[in-house]
Formats: sequence, C-alpha cells, structure tokens
Amino acid sequence: MDCFAGPSDFAVWSKKMTRAPLVLAGVAALMGAAGVALAAAGVHENGGELAERGALFLLLHACAALAIAAHARIAAASARALVIVGFIMEAGAILFSAELAMHVFTGARIFAFAAPIGGTTMLLAWIALAVVFATASRREA
Repeated sequence: MDCFAGPSDFAVWSKKMTRAPLVLAGVAALMGAAGVALAAAGVHENGGELAERGALFLLLHACAALAIAAHARIAAASARALVIVGFIMEAGAILFSAELAMHVFTGARIFAFAAPIGGTTMLLAWIALAVVFATASRREA
C-alpha cells in the first residue's frame, strides 16, 4: 500500500514535519538578520565586546539551525527530534543574545540569569543534537 495514496497517519505526520523544518529555517534567517543588525549597531553605538559576542552567537546558531532544518527535511527517522533540538537551540541563542544587547544598549536586564540560562540552553542543545545523531546512526547500522 502506498503511504502517500490516501490520508494515512504517515501522510499527515509527513506534511506537518515538512512545515516544521521550514519554520525552523525561517527563524534561523531572522536570527541571521538580527545578528548582522546587532553587529552593526554595536559598531555604531559603541556596543563593544558584548554586542559583538551576541551577534556572533546569533549568526553561528542561525547557521546551525539552517543545517538542522535541512537535515530534518531528508532524515525521516530523526526529523522530529532534530526540529525540537533546533528550536531549543534557537531559543537559547536568542535569549543569550537579547540579554547581551539589552545590557549593552539600555543597561537593563531581561531578567536575572537570562544570559547564563540562554548559554546553558545552547550548550545542552548541542549535546542533545549529538545524541540525536548518535541514535540515528545506530538505527541505520
């Protein structure tokens, strides 16, 4: 039986999973734009090392999220886990960078420990990504 012939559970899941990586990639693109904007604002407004660091983290994690989204589009077995890890990674990078930008440009904080929480989230997301790939490689072996 062809799984794409009718409205099977797989076809519904497959359609949802083709949209999620695209949303992940769209958020990554916005993160990339924000990283460039933060870098430019940091230079023009004397944001210093903190603005530079925030921009760098946004840009690097935007690239990682794009790669995760691309892989999720072709890796059916691990697509759901990849997308979840990708969104968690994006959330950590956004929180971390937003905290640095807020501190540089306004002197205020988003909330106590926002940067360490964002940084820890990014670190754990990278570890989770390694676990997803390790698990997927075992399934294929």
